[in-house]
Amino acid sequence: MPDTLSASLLDLIRRTSSDLPADIRRALQSGREKEARGSRALLALDTIDCNIGTAEAESAPICQDTGMIKFYVHHPVGYDTLRFEESARAAVAEGTAIGYLRQNSVDSLTGKNTGNNLGPGTPLFHFQAWRRPDVDVRLMLKGGGCENVGAQYSLPMEFPELGKKAGRDAEGVKLAVLHAIWKAQGKGCAPGYIGVCVGGDRASGLEVAKEQLLRVVGDTNPDPALAALEDECARIANGLGIGPMGFGGDTTVLAVKIAARNRLPASFFVSVSYACWAHRRRGVVLDPATDAITGWLYETPDEAAPDAGH
Repeated sequence: MPDTLSASLLDLIRRTSSDLPADIRRALQSGREKEARGSRALLALDTIDCNIGTAEAESAPICQDTGMIKFYVHHPVGYDTLRFEESARAAVAEGTAIGYLRQNSVDSLTGKNTGNNLGPGTPLFHFQAWRRPDVDVRLMLKGGGCENVGAQYSLPMEFPELGKKAGRDAEGVKLAVLHAIWKAQGKGCAPGYIGVCVGGDRASGLEVAKEQLLRVVGDTNPDPALAALEDECARIANGLGIGPMGFGGDTTVLAVKIAARNRLPASFFVSVSYACWAHRRRGVVLDPATDAITGWLYETPDEAAPDAGH
């Protein structure tokens, strides 16, 4: 029998894989209402909607690519993160055996599949202590198709195909973000959900960009300049005509979320993390004493992300 923590995390894996969060569902429905009747864009979104309903009803994966498994854990000081990792790995192996997760972890040199989603670097963990008594666990399952179209730019940079140059300013950031979305076309399984980091170094920029995907669609960036940049990038992206799955239309992105991090004077990175329409991220609040689930996260479209300095 699995321990309580493994059982709680197994339930989190099941829901993350099969039950799309409320904010993503609402954004997709908004897209359906915008697209022209009889268009390929609407047909794609209608098919997506059918897929979402079937996956939830049958506790089956929303997408055959159940993605890279990443746990984001905020915990009280002194919490046993080693035990969490052990229980999470047990839950991942069990979830794979049941069918909540596809056998998705392969040796990078031999291509051999481990068969249980366990191996060097899988699953991934991000732990951060906070001064609260509860444990906040967010799980993201990010597929390979959308991960492949992520991008990182070092500004200033020429874009010959656009006949433009991105400088080290807000306009340059906007151009880089839009270039990444335009270049992805339908290969990222649009409509996409876009996380961006301006600054940092190469590694931290990509990590922070992916963390922005934990934010809900309808939240507002506390930085007015970044909030305006998010809205403008989303507006322009949805006017590019790429549309769902690249079939054309007005629903190319569900939202753009941008963070900024200090950088070295010599560097100016813009990192873009692209999530597909099946943006699978769920969360639970755990009692650190019993490991039982005391609440589910992402239950409403307007829920806030964790307030831990992200």
